[in-house]
Amino acid sequence: LTLLAQTAGVQVVGNVTQRLETPNPATLIGTGKLEDLHMLVLELGANAVIFDDELSPRQQRELESVLGQEVKVIDRTALILDIFARHARTREGSVQVELAQYEYRLPRLTRAWTHLARQAGGRAGGAGGGVGVRGPGETQLEVDRREIGRRISFLKRQLQEIRKHRDQYRRHRRQGAIPVIALVGYTNAGKSTLLNALTKAEVVAENQLFATLDPTTRRATLRSGHTVLFTDTVGFIQKLPTELIAAFRATLEEVTEATLLVHVVDAAHGNMDEQAAAVEEVLEDLGAGDKTIVTAFNKIDLLDMDDEHVRDRLRSAGAEYPHAVAISARTGQGLDQLSDAIDQVLREGMVPVDALIPYAHGELVALAHSHGFVDQEEHTPAGTHLIARMPPELAGRYTDYWLPNESSSTIRPAEQN
Repeated sequence: LTLLAQTAGVQVVGNVTQRLETPNPATLIGTGKLEDLHMLVLELGANAVIFDDELSPRQQRELESVLGQEVKVIDRTALILDIFARHARTREGSVQVELAQYEYRLPRLTRAWTHLARQAGGRAGGAGGGVGVRGPGETQLEVDRREIGRRISFLKRQLQEIRKHRDQYRRHRRQGAIPVIALVGYTNAGKSTLLNALTKAEVVAENQLFATLDPTTRRATLRSGHTVLFTDTVGFIQKLPTELIAAFRATLEEVTEATLLVHVVDAAHGNMDEQAAAVEEVLEDLGAGDKTIVTAFNKIDLLDMDDEHVRDRLRSAGAEYPHAVAISARTGQGLDQLSDAIDQVLREGMVPVDALIPYAHGELVALAHSHGFVDQEEHTPAGTHLIARMPPELAGRYTDYWLPNESSSTIRPAEQN
């Protein structure tokens, strides 16, 4: 929470924690702790209090009534939304953030009109209105709700257009059968730095939370010579607001549509295990929990690799996570091993092909070299005998040239489907 606050430009002057079996429905924290907090705010001269959990509109009102109207009460969701708003650089990012902000603020509108809550009722509230029931405050509130409702509908339509555009883009990529590898991980784990190192891209890579909001896709060539697309995605975090997951659906679908995921873990962070678990939880929420994952333990340049405890920690983590590689995106250490691990996983997900390609269709041989893995290539009088592994969407092109070899362990594309 401190890192989030500092990212938003807030100077943190103190913190308070409380362990409760159940939150106080009125103020989240207990009444005694709230008084202690009030005294600390006065003592430090603080003008804002940030809670690490989401506050209900009622809790926010009650807390501000105790702490004073001059003290701004913010919850974790509002803080993250503010950071996203600061970092949104494209139209897509801005639309997604604005939608999330409006959906968060809509149920909290009543706070803006508390000063009008007891204004004249009677006829001002309509023929059936009781005294103090329908004053100018409620009328203004209804106007604002309608206006925000219209804005939300407009933003959702825009996002639908953005989603259609992304769907078309992904469909075009699938037709090209180029594997798409999504870089996922906790915010500030080094995904953008890794993208730059792998693809020579020049995307913004800053040492702060949520520096990247908009997905960036770049082409790269693995050590095997295979072409892939790497996509940098928005960073995850513990207790990621549901409004953001919903608003960033079009962006986060880059994760669910990817061929495989590279989970970038900050190996130098003290809470590495907790951060990795938070990413896995978000992937489950997105429906991407069953995706094949290569785990990249990043920032090993910040670790003392001569320390036996550090090596033991990385070994145990590597045993827990499949296809684990220790890297430094900043120095380039371990990137060759990461390329090989990605290559191996891609190979395992492809369809075996055993075919005799006529020389008149040499483009199929070239296709196997550029998009698949060729295990054996033999030139015969009838054509090129090819044993390879191909992406499922391309394997069907070899059906007409399949060898009737009953002893072969390969599977025909039709049988595979």
